[in-house]
Amino acid sequence: MITEKNIILTARAMSIMFTPFYLSIVGLAALFIFSYMNMYPWQYKLWVLGIVYFFTILLPTLFIYAYRRYRGWTLFELGKKERRVVPYLISIICYSFCYYVMHAVHIPHFMSSILVAALMIQIVCAIINLWWKISTHTAAIGGVAGALLAFALIFSYNPIWWLCVVILLAGLVGSSRMILRQHTLTQVVVGFFVGLVTAYVMILSV
Repeated sequence: MITEKNIILTARAMSIMFTPFYLSIVGLAALFIFSYMNMYPWQYKLWVLGIVYFFTILLPTLFIYAYRRYRGWTLFELGKKERRVVPYLISIICYSFCYYVMHAVHIPHFMSSILVAALMIQIVCAIINLWWKISTHTAAIGGVAGALLAFALIFSYNPIWWLCVVILLAGLVGSSRMILRQHTLTQVVVGFFVGLVTAYVMILSV
């Protein structure tokens, strides 16, 4: 039986599973599976994914959690526009360190371009957030869509089925953010297109 409690729990699960921090690692995993990079040794793939996981998921999650506990805020309270500045800064710093490490150990350009796209999405959303609250969850899933389109152009493949999956997920993530009263419809839609355009442009131009 579908109840309001079940809907809210499902929305929370969707928000956690598709947190904005997963954009880089999902993009890299897709490259390792669908591009010529699938020929790389699995040890190398795990090493790269480990670096990206540490700097773009583990570190920002821990630092933001510590900051939230220090301020005594719940996740809902942290979602207020004026309280999102420090989490944005934490994410941007962690992503920047990750790019520096990837560049220092000579990780191929196509891999680091995903990180640059994710970093730029964070920066654009942080700037917009100074005046207006935008959904970074849908910006991240929009970034996946933009990356799909960009790599489809680079590697000459048809992304239609994967794009359909991403758009479906974007709808589910956006709906979950609205159900949790974190964002309006306009905020989730604008977030998606900001992520899509930013990732598409950055991957083709970096």
